[in-house]
Amino acid sequence: MSETTTPALQYRFDGPEDAPVLILGPSLGTTWHMWDRQVPELAKQWRVFRFDLPGHGGAPAHPAGSVADLTARLLATLDGLGVQRFGYAGCALGGAVGAELALRHPERLASLALIAASPRFGTADEFRQRGVIVRTNGLDPIARTSPERWFTGGFAAAQPAITEWAVQMVRTTDPGCYIAACEALAAFDVRAELGRIGVPTLVLVGSDDQVTGPAEARTLVAGIPDARLAVVPGASHLVPVEQPAAVTDLLVRHFSTAWQPAFDATGQMAAIVAPPVKPVLAAPPPPIAPVAEIAPAVVPAEPAGRPDPYDVGIKIRREVLGDAHVDRALATADDFSGDFQEFVTRYAWGEIWDRPGLDRRMRSCVTLTALVAGGHLEELAFHTRAALRNGLTPAEIKEVLLHAAVYCGVPAANSAFKVAQQIIREETTPQE
Repeated sequence: MSETTTPALQYRFDGPEDAPVLILGPSLGTTWHMWDRQVPELAKQWRVFRFDLPGHGGAPAHPAGSVADLTARLLATLDGLGVQRFGYAGCALGGAVGAELALRHPERLASLALIAASPRFGTADEFRQRGVIVRTNGLDPIARTSPERWFTGGFAAAQPAITEWAVQMVRTTDPGCYIAACEALAAFDVRAELGRIGVPTLVLVGSDDQVTGPAEARTLVAGIPDARLAVVPGASHLVPVEQPAAVTDLLVRHFSTAWQPAFDATGQMAAIVAPPVKPVLAAPPPPIAPVAEIAPAVVPAEPAGRPDPYDVGIKIRREVLGDAHVDRALATADDFSGDFQEFVTRYAWGEIWDRPGLDRRMRSCVTLTALVAGGHLEELAFHTRAALRNGLTPAEIKEVLLHAAVYCGVPAANSAFKVAQQIIREETTPQE
């Protein structure tokens, strides 16, 4: 039996070989070049390590379906290079990796900067919908609209070369890796764990960020005990590109004060000292009310034995059908129908959909066929949507319905085609 290895990440170093390592993590759809304007100054004091996400910037296309998986690949790459302790700054998805490092591997992390980040990025439905669009239409629709999400309108108009660079960067990303990264962001949620982040943390956000803006930044600051907020005026989501000088200055100040390595006689790092520092703000920032420290969240111990199928079921039900659909179903439950909703969640989703014998794509195929046979068109509609999110393409759904026509009857398949066609149009049409 062959051993499986964790795929290494594509990376590069800049700066003195004997300096402390500072890692810069990219956002979804970008490459390590998003940090080009920060590197010259940072590399004067640190050994700067940049990496590409899987399938980005020509990196090998080994999809990472969770933030934990991506973090494990980063650590495996660093282990291979002999890097044990480091500072870390990450933007958006790169920030999620930073939070994961702080929560699961605090012994590796000396100091942290979270840029355009959030403890939860939008809703799971939004990112799974984006995955459906990419699977159906490719990355071109996402690439063409990326400047609107990443930059202020004035910057995009004044910097056409950078705008086109952003579009091409997304367009050349591997679609499968992009979809997997969307799944990773859909599942990412550390809101209840922020109190356990114990390293000095700079939370940096653009004042005009419409993706993960100042509200999300303040949530991070409120939850992380040793966190300071920096709001950069006149910047949107990709703030290191739009306001490079301000971001560089803030990072230098944060890592110079909140991370002070001490070296022994051999030149090896002997200790990391992280004294408390005052908040740093890009001038002129809006006034920020003081935020009280909160205690670490108390996580109850899990009971011994098998997990409750309801807990597994509600997770899978939300992942497959979407939060909005499940919320509507649960909101309408009352004393009469509540037991039925619990039954469906516990046994259909917690027992059957969680079985390892079939993957979710196959289970969607079976479910679609059964619904065609039974003439259950309302359920066929939301399971068509679920099938797209489970990875079936419109062409594959068409083949399932054609196959069902032979065994379930042409009239049943005719009705099914009308329902599925409408759902596929809704789900796969890029949003302008």
